[in-house]
Amino acid sequence: MKIAFYSPLKSPNHPVPSGDRLMARLLMAALVTAGHTVEIASEVRAFLPDTAADAIAARSVVAQAERARLSALWREHGAPDLWFCYHPYYKAPDLIGPALAREFGLGYVTAEASYSNRRNTGLWQQMQQHVLDAVEQASVNICLTRRDSDGLAAAAPAARLAMLPPFLDPALFLERSPEPRPGRLITVAMMRSGDKMDSYAMLAQALSRLTHLPWQLSVAGDGPRAADVHSLFAGFDEGRIIWHGEQTATEIAGLLSSAALYVWPGCGEAYGLAYLEAQAAGLPVVAQEIAGVPEVVMQGRTGLLTPPGDIDAYAQAIGLLLTDGAERTALAGAARTFAGGERSLGTAASRLGVILDDYVQQVR
Repeated sequence: MKIAFYSPLKSPNHPVPSGDRLMARLLMAALVTAGHTVEIASEVRAFLPDTAADAIAARSVVAQAERARLSALWREHGAPDLWFCYHPYYKAPDLIGPALAREFGLGYVTAEASYSNRRNTGLWQQMQQHVLDAVEQASVNICLTRRDSDGLAAAAPAARLAMLPPFLDPALFLERSPEPRPGRLITVAMMRSGDKMDSYAMLAQALSRLTHLPWQLSVAGDGPRAADVHSLFAGFDEGRIIWHGEQTATEIAGLLSSAALYVWPGCGEAYGLAYLEAQAAGLPVVAQEIAGVPEVVMQGRTGLLTPPGDIDAYAQAIGLLLTDGAERTALAGAARTFAGGERSLGTAASRLGVILDDYVQQVR
């Protein structure tokens, strides 16, 4: 099929790296691997940081103009077979694709759509309705986590849902042989307000309970709260924390290959592609059993998951894998097999191809 791909939150071409941008690119790669032709349909960003009425009105005008542009383009040069929308949610609904799909009789698919009743307040309710309408219209809604699937099923019982677990392209990580340095911990995360800062704070508190053990933490990441993150770790002895700043994908792969353990609490994580990257590099993960993290870290198989908010339990889990080399090694091997096989781009492409065959071909 010829697929028009759209990501209302952040285009795959957006200059700022993020998990959203990466997953958008991975989905496009999986669609191509499955034999489809994929083009980015629009660079229009629907993201609204707040519910100012004038901002919503302005977005609607922009979306209407984009629909008109694409409609004229397709009438002249031919329409795609399918509109594929990645990650519509209350702050970034798809204001373009559903109307075009109806106009041209296209298949319409969402991936990682999310809906939460608690967002139905004020003007957000209007944005939520756009998401709900799109989910109900979709030939299929591809869910990456059980939490999203449950949320959509509750809000739209008649919606068609299919599961596609989070995945990655493991090639960059599998081409390097793991050479873990004893005691080397690593985390890779942006430094910004909200859940990221909460995770950095929890990590610093947990490590403060482990100063009797020999460890060194590598931190790869940067962002607007970098100074605050640095201050969280200011009490540790010199040499305990190594700050690498923002790194390229290749540089991150190199850092991961020389570490022994990936540590990131994961406060509020939708799932966390960084966890899959670490596991593909042969690293066990220590995280919280929270939000979507259990979708990408298999408790007791590829890492250890601790109760949400329990700093002592989190510290103890890190301590266990710092001192039990046999357990760490067993988890490391299973993690590399899991991320490099079960959650690989090739496996996801096969699953995605089946989903589109099962749902979209039947509708068209």
